[in-house]
Amino acid sequence: MTPHVEIYTWSTCPFCIRAKALLDRKGVQYTEYCLDGDEPGRAKMAERSNGRRSVPQIFINDQHIGGCDDIHALDRSGKLDPLLAA
Repeated sequence: MTPHVEIYTWSTCPFCIRAKALLDRKGVQYTEYCLDGDEPGRAKMAERSNGRRSVPQIFINDQHIGGCDDIHALDRSGKLDPLLAA
């Protein structure tokens, strides 16, 4: 089964670029919501991520993963690949 991955970003955010690069290296398709100037979109992201308004915010199969540091920590600990395979 293909994982449903969503990422909320700003187009020039270095953390967003780094998180997307990790997903790209793993060959993961994802839906990107670019929030440049989109306050309603940012409010929806914050609602889904328990109030977190920083970007990126990443979801895998509707589970909130967190941001760039969080997804890289999951990868280092070996816990990201099972999430992407589920």
